Amino acid sequence: MKSGRPLTIALVAGETSGDILGAGLIRALKARIPDARFVGVAGPLMQAEGCEAWYEMEELAVMGIVEVLGRLRRLLHIRADLTRRFTELQPDVFVGIDAPDFNITLEGNLKKQGIRTIHYVSPSVWAWRQKRVFKIGRATDLVLAFLPFEKAFYDRFNVPCRFIGHTMADAMPIDPDKNAARMTLGISPDAKCLALLPGSRGAEVEMLSADFLKTALLLRERFPGLEIVVPLVNAKRREQFERIKAEVAPDLTMHLLNGQGREAMVASDAALLASGTAALECMLAKCPMVVGYRMKPFTFWLAKRLVKTDYVSLPNLLAGRELVKELLQEECEPHALAKALEPLLEDGAQSHQMHDTFRDLHQQIRCNADEQAADAVLELAQ
Repeated sequence: MKSGRPLTIALVAGETSGDILGAGLIRALKARIPDARFVGVAGPLMQAEGCEAWYEMEELAVMGIVEVLGRLRRLLHIRADLTRRFTELQPDVFVGIDAPDFNITLEGNLKKQGIRTIHYVSPSVWAWRQKRVFKIGRATDLVLAFLPFEKAFYDRFNVPCRFIGHTMADAMPIDPDKNAARMTLGISPDAKCLALLPGSRGAEVEMLSADFLKTALLLRERFPGLEIVVPLVNAKRREQFERIKAEVAPDLTMHLLNGQGREAMVASDAALLASGTAALECMLAKCPMVVGYRMKPFTFWLAKRLVKTDYVSLPNLLAGRELVKELLQEECEPHALAKALEPLLEDGAQSHQMHDTFRDLHQQIRCNADEQAADAVLELAQ
């Protein structure tokens, strides 16, 4: 800590998930050092915890190549201005939260100016573009990783990394209350229930919804009383899904939910979902699942050459084996999906084993991440 002033932590968060992490970190640090100062790019949650915002987080929350190109000059201006202002301020530690395209270069700039830097949330370097690990190693003094296999990857390249567990694992109970979730969603305790989660991006909903709906039709024949819940992340995705449903399965009754993804997972006996963070959340909800995913043929061809992992879903990457069935591309079709889901809905040995393994994996990554992140920041600030 620099003498004669309070501990000063600079932070940059680029989207809502980063704002949640930043707010948790600030809370944990303030509990130990009440007069600490926090400054940088912050969302509403970080600001509510007392972080001074030099720029609003929305400035950085840009998705997609076209959008980024349109805003590139502004983004470069912000990064240059932050480099200058943080260099003048000389904070005790800089924490770049996710947003790797913006933050890793900024961290590199600041490290050259003698500022200690942390990158919080590892990008998927273990999966693709592995050479980025060298740039991260040059730019940061420490990476904070959510998952143990991420730390193992950085260790191979001698890049300092600390596994802190996953904040989502801290937030979700080891044994979720299925009946309470069903009560919230209006589903009978005795019904069989299937959750469909066709993704949060427009392209995913477009590519997957028809097959997911046809799968539900097949399963309704096999389980006539089957309740189907479909949580949709926003009004746009809901409208898109309803349009596809009107074409594919107009008479299929189901509960369409606005958000409430977590409740849907906890309430269900099985889930069919696109890959991504949803698979981790579903694991933490202890809901047996099948992952179905499809992309445009060229994108898939490219991904097969670039992606260096055996699995796409986080439960399988954590377990180091195919715990959850992954049906990708041509295999992602209604009969195969229904066949994979049937034993899970029958609630036999397979779903019980999956549930027990999910519970073990949850405990492995439930490590009080906010506190661990605060420990790491304070150790670096010494």
